[in-house]
Amino acid sequence: MRSQKARNDPDTDIGGRARNFPDTSRSAIIAARSADPQLRQRAFAAILDSYWKPVYKYIRIKWRTDNEDAKDLTQGFFSSAFEKNYVGDYNPAKASFQTFLRTCVDRYVANQRKAERRLKRGGGLDHLSLDFDHAESELVQHPPAPDLSPEQYFEREWTRNLFTQAVDSMRVHCASSGNSIRFLLFEKYDLEGSSNTVSYSSLAAEFGLTSVTVTNQLAAARREFRKILLSKLRETTVSDDEFRNQARQLLGIEVK
Repeated sequence: MRSQKARNDPDTDIGGRARNFPDTSRSAIIAARSADPQLRQRAFAAILDSYWKPVYKYIRIKWRTDNEDAKDLTQGFFSSAFEKNYVGDYNPAKASFQTFLRTCVDRYVANQRKAERRLKRGGGLDHLSLDFDHAESELVQHPPAPDLSPEQYFEREWTRNLFTQAVDSMRVHCASSGNSIRFLLFEKYDLEGSSNTVSYSSLAAEFGLTSVTVTNQLAAARREFRKILLSKLRETTVSDDEFRNQARQLLGIEVK
């Protein structure tokens, strides 16, 4: 994703001006500790959505498994995590949630191998509907670099998955609000564009808009995307400090 050069309006940057926390977001990690089983399950579903692909790819790379074993181990890990409430043991003062989860994955896989048995599925999530074929395709398209550790690869794939989810949510949001043209401009310029082939003026000509309209639409799209991304990030962080640190690393912005 790229930004326009020599931009005067800070809102046209993906980071933009510092913003407060998204009002509609909350930590799924905290909610997953709830005594309410329905709230806990909804929160766990949000965690699953954010982490299952990075976990699957991490198991494939770190533990050198074939895709079938990695599928079983991923299914089993998250079923066990839900049943035994791994999230309840998370202490943000000791490590990031990504590091904690990765440690839990390593422990789970090691125990499975030590026991020399197939994993046991349970905990009310007997079969998780996960698109492993798509995850495997992504693994082939974006393999780890030779100098990248499995742990670094896990972090990279978690970031990639977070941005992918935000883009998908942005697409749905724009379509439902009657702003499909806004997403198309955002997709062509920020997601796919090259400074050599795509410009504000070329987009204006392609879509029959003025350059001012393109500028305004892209500024609005970036604000919406930033809000969606921060909302999803908030779901997978516990403390304000962790949220701020993640936002700084991902977007290069300071949030208050």
